[in-house]
Amino acid sequence: MRGVAKWTDEERATAAARLRSQLLSGPPASAVKDVVGRLLAVQAQDPRGFRLAVRCRSTGLTAADVDQALSDQRSVVVTWLNRGTLHLVRAEDYWWLHPLTTPQLVTTSERRLRQEGVSPQQAERGIAIVVEAVATDGPQTRHQLRSRLDAEGIPNRGQALVHLLLAASLRGHLVRGPVVDGEHAFASVAAWLGAAPPPLDRDAALGRLAERYLAGHAPAEPRDLAKWAGITLGDARRAFEHGADVQAPQGEVPPPRLLGAFDPLLHGWASRELFVGHHAGVVTSNGVFRPVALVDGRVVATWSMPGGRVELTPLEPVAAEARAALDADAADVERYLGLQT
Repeated sequence: MRGVAKWTDEERATAAARLRSQLLSGPPASAVKDVVGRLLAVQAQDPRGFRLAVRCRSTGLTAADVDQALSDQRSVVVTWLNRGTLHLVRAEDYWWLHPLTTPQLVTTSERRLRQEGVSPQQAERGIAIVVEAVATDGPQTRHQLRSRLDAEGIPNRGQALVHLLLAASLRGHLVRGPVVDGEHAFASVAAWLGAAPPPLDRDAALGRLAERYLAGHAPAEPRDLAKWAGITLGDARRAFEHGADVQAPQGEVPPPRLLGAFDPLLHGWASRELFVGHHAGVVTSNGVFRPVALVDGRVVATWSMPGGRVELTPLEPVAAEARAALDADAADVERYLGLQT
């Protein structure tokens, strides 16, 4: 197993500041909304992964608290935003992030529907059925929506259903709101989130994007924001020009820590080399971000949960003291997920 090269002093300072911005060092948050607000948007296509992103940045919480924030408090939602990927965001941030990051996704969405065998006319009808269902009968699971589409003869097999739901979301009709019997249900934006606030003009929205991105990612550059948000480099530069100056914090490298799949630390900047070093394979060729273990702020292992217990797979030698700390954090993962007996 090959170890990672040591950081230079400059690299260590950059890494320590980013880890502090990410809430992986320094005082932890005590509420789900505070974690999500700090990071602005947490990649959420992996249900366990986005819940674990909250765990390692907070204290005193469980995965059930994330579900409560989604279902009862309505303080956070999941929807397609940056780069056309599902993200967990604060409810109030949905209103300005959605128009800023989704218009560029519409053409691709329409093309994918055609590739899935859904004609433009069928797509329009399918979107209307989904929107009416959540507006009339409240939050609906994917199975419930599929049944309605089946009844109307709208193609929804393979990836067709996902792309119909994506299309309805891009139009501002749907978000993933409450968790119903363990499944994340789709809800009407208007019914679930209420009336929209006054819209921001584009420069104001871009400025807010830069400020909020930097709060959870500084130090960073426009190219980092462009890749993270899925906007053009020109818009990212414009965002930095219109946003307030956010200084990178002073930070320390945190104790050994387990991060879940698709953790924000691994896709917050144009390059993840600072944290993964020689272990670039923790992000697979088909875009899967594996759960990883950090020691001294860098990836040293992956982990999984066969049988509901954490199993570590070292990628390089891990000192006994660090391994003991990771074992303790593994116990906290199991506690957080409600798996301890």
